[in-house]
Parts: sequence; structure tokens; C-alpha cells
Amino acid sequence: MIFHQCGGLKGQITVPGDKSISHRSVMFGSIASKTTEIHNFLQGADCLSTISCFRRMGVEIENRGDIVTVHGRGLRGLSQPSDILDCGNSGTTTRLISGILAGQDFSVTLTGDESIQKRPMKRIMEPLSQMGARIRSINHNGCAPLAINGGPLHGIHYPSPVASAQVKSAILLAGLYADGETRVTEPYLSRNHTELMLSHFGADVHTENTTAVILPARELYGQKILVPGDISSAAFFLAAGLILPNSEILVRNVGINPTRNGFLRACQAMGAQLSLLGIDKSSGEPTADILVKTSSLHGTTISGAIIPTLIDELPILAAMACFAEGTTVIKDAAELKVKESNRIDIMVRNLGAMGADVEETDDGMIIHGGRPLHGAVIDSRLDHRIAMTFAIAGCGAEGETEILGAECVNISYPSFYEDLKRLLGS
Repeated sequence: MIFHQCGGLKGQITVPGDKSISHRSVMFGSIASKTTEIHNFLQGADCLSTISCFRRMGVEIENRGDIVTVHGRGLRGLSQPSDILDCGNSGTTTRLISGILAGQDFSVTLTGDESIQKRPMKRIMEPLSQMGARIRSINHNGCAPLAINGGPLHGIHYPSPVASAQVKSAILLAGLYADGETRVTEPYLSRNHTELMLSHFGADVHTENTTAVILPARELYGQKILVPGDISSAAFFLAAGLILPNSEILVRNVGINPTRNGFLRACQAMGAQLSLLGIDKSSGEPTADILVKTSSLHGTTISGAIIPTLIDELPILAAMACFAEGTTVIKDAAELKVKESNRIDIMVRNLGAMGADVEETDDGMIIHGGRPLHGAVIDSRLDHRIAMTFAIAGCGAEGETEILGAECVNISYPSFYEDLKRLLGS
């Protein structure tokens, strides 16, 4: 894909459904009794991998695009798949499904694409093993493929060294099958969609400060799920509206869960003209329409407890910082190194190629804003958030920006380029 410097973005947009909630809706619906009906499900490659895995375990799932219907098999109703389960590029699928599979009465092997086979899985293998799960890395490198032999589990209190919703969720899901209470304590509170949704499905789960607590379940119950727009997808258009001249964008029905809204707080700390309209808390996951206008941004420091609430938005925040006056410091973000790519390294390299004054640190980066960017050839490394970040950066840079592997946006936002073109009025 080729991008050139452009004028402002104007108009309204509704982004696809939240990826985290879409994954969990299928997973929880599959192990619940009766039917779960999911509206605004994200039809991205990652979420389709989750559907594929549960279909292979005997769950009937109807995907009609606008509505996905899951005919649940109950907590212990899954069947042993006839072949390896392929999680594609999805870390959420790989890690969360491991928690469910640990409590089954059959054995299964999980794998994924080249990227997944490099991402760290010891972070779930260790706590699940403490619960009695028999889970091993087939290549003995702490990564997928994983061999999981399901069986009886017992409850534990696990102090997680990282604030990771995927780690927490894998343990809580295994806790549904345990013989007693399971607790996970995080250094900071990570996104809490699992806790909110499992409670909605009938599980006995609650939070005490940064500790999530779950009791064993006899049964979950199918639900009707209205998936809000994904704030991680909305972030790219919100950023464009803030940094491109003469812009005004309204993004409708975006999830603003407090454990996910760090991007909005960071934008406000940078001086963004950003308003939340029509806030709705009726469905358990708060939503709002978000209005942004071209703003004079300034640098800030992004660190500490806010990091887990905007970890997926840090690439676009780093690009925004190049258009801001002053220095932006991102730290406590070493987790970026083990995403779909090493996002610290790839952001520093690519922003530098565009003329940005940016330096890498052990756990983040320092961006000295205010220097004009120019076009460059950007290797996305098939990381969807990198590709979308540099599409926006390319719209604000002089000359031509070419993004290699641009099709990887299909992982989370298949219509991204079409939506961007529409807001550009071209």
C-alpha cells in the first residue's frame, strides 16, 4: 500500500467489534449451556481462528457475518479434535484456550503461524502446571506448538509477574474446572473483559484490588452479547483526527472500559481536543461516541499502571508523539517486545527511517517531537498494528510511504484501508 501526505479527515465511522470481547464471546459461549448470540462480532482472522478451533471440538457455530450463534456444549461437553488445533496468528486464542483445555478429559496439540511459534507461552504454562495441568512445549523452547493433556485441576493463588489479561484469563478459565478457589494477583490491573463476561455467563468471579478471584463452576449459561467497537481499532482514526490538519472525526459506539481506555487518557495528557458523547453503561461494557478535532499536541510521559490499559495502542501513540511538540517518554512497556513483532524495535527503526528523532530504551522509547516526517519504505513484519500505524504516519509525512505486508490488517480490521480512504474523501 502507498500513502501520501494528505489533508484532514472528516466524517463519522463505526469501527469493527472489539477483538478481545469477540474472542471471549465464542469461547465462553462454547462451554456454556444452550445458545449464545453475538452481535457485531469481529470478522478478523484472529477471531475466525477461535471459531475454527471450537468447531473442531464439536461446537456448532453459525457465522452469518452480522450475527454469530454459538450452540454451547457445556463446561465438559467439548470433544477431542481429530487433528492439531491451529490458532493462526492469535495469541489470545492460544493462551485462553489453553486454560479451557487444561480442564478437559482429552489431549490436544495447539499450534499457530510463524509468529505464534515465537511468542512466550511459559507465562501460561507455569501457572497451569501449578494447577496440575500437563502442558509442554513440543520444541522445548517455551513456545507453541503446545501439547496439553487435560485432567483434574486444583485452585492456586498465582502472583503474576506481568499485568497480562491473557495470562490472567488462562488461569481463571482453568479455575472454572478446579477443585477450589483460584486467585490471580497482578502488579497492575489488566483489561477485565474475562471477569465481566464470565460473571455475565453465571460464573462466581470478583476482583479485590489487582486480584481476580474465581470459584469452580458447575455450569455457564448462554447469553446475548452486543460487542462494542474496538478502541484499539478506533485509536488509529482518533490519532489521525488529532494530528492531520483540518480534521474532525466522530467514532461511534466505542468500548471505553476503564481497563482499556488508557489511550484516551494519554491523548488528553498530550492536549487533545477529545470529547466523549452519549456514554452508555447499560450493557456492562461502557461505550461512547468519541469526537476528535485537529489539536496542538505536546509531549508527555506514559508509564506505570496506565501501560496495560493501552499496550496495543502504544505504536500509534509513538507515531502521534512525532507530531507533538516536546519529548514523549514511553517506559515500563517491555511487553511490546513479545507482541506480534518486537514493537519497540520496529517502531524505532521505522520512525527513524521517516526522519523522527527517536531512541530505544530497555522498556520503551523516547520521542523528541516536532521534526517533519518524510516518506519511507516500511516493513510491517506482518504486524497489523504496525501496518495501520504507518498508514496514519504516512498520511502526515512528506512524500511517499510504502507499507510492505499491508494485507496483515485483516487480522483485526479487514476494512481499514477502505474506511481510511472514505474519511479522506478520496
